[in-house]
Amino acid sequence: MKNRHTPSTLKVLFAAALVAAAAAAAPAQTASTAYRATSRDPFAKFKPPVKRKVEKKAVGPVAAPPIQARIDKYKAQKLAAMNLQQAAPKPTTALLLSEVQVKGIFRTPRGYAAMVEATPIKLSYVVYPGERFYDGMLVAIEEARLVFRKQTKWTDGRTVVAVESKPLVQPSAADQLTAQRETQAAAPAAEEKKSDVAQLIEALKALAAGASQQQGGAGGNPPQQGAEPQPAQPQGRP
Repeated sequence: MKNRHTPSTLKVLFAAALVAAAAAAAPAQTASTAYRATSRDPFAKFKPPVKRKVEKKAVGPVAAPPIQARIDKYKAQKLAAMNLQQAAPKPTTALLLSEVQVKGIFRTPRGYAAMVEATPIKLSYVVYPGERFYDGMLVAIEEARLVFRKQTKWTDGRTVVAVESKPLVQPSAADQLTAQRETQAAAPAAEEKKSDVAQLIEALKALAAGASQQQGGAGGNPPQQGAEPQPAQPQGRP
């Protein structure tokens, strides 16, 4: 009897054996009884999600603290520097450039200097190049203006540096009229004082002349020039 197992039959039997072995080795799968709800109703009509608008924060300069807060901070810094025996900061570090007016520019042994007035507190300070302010620094003093380097902080964290100049404030017509009135009001007092001084000088001159005359009378009158000398008379004759 001939062998009926052909090579194709052997291949089919071998594949079937492998499938059976894999099925025996695989764990039995159990059906899950847990219910998981869907995120949306499958029978409801689909609606696209609504996109929310994200509000962008407005970008702008950071507002400076009030003048009193800046003065208190300056006092605290000055006290801390004194305790550490260090150089105290200048009062101008509490002032904004917008709060400063240039009242005068003059020359000193150190170079040009300027007189500035703090408008919120009505106080004046003498400043030199390199003087620091709350939002800037004085870099140059010219004949009729001051040049500053201004720093502006923005809410997004950046700092903008710009050049700002302040001209010398010229006296207004009202100021000139006030000064003229004050000069005219002070003129009579000056004249009266001057007359008092003149009277005192005249009185001193009169006292000096009287003293010299008294000294001349005590020492005898000196002989007058051009007068002929009188001959001396003999003694003992009537």
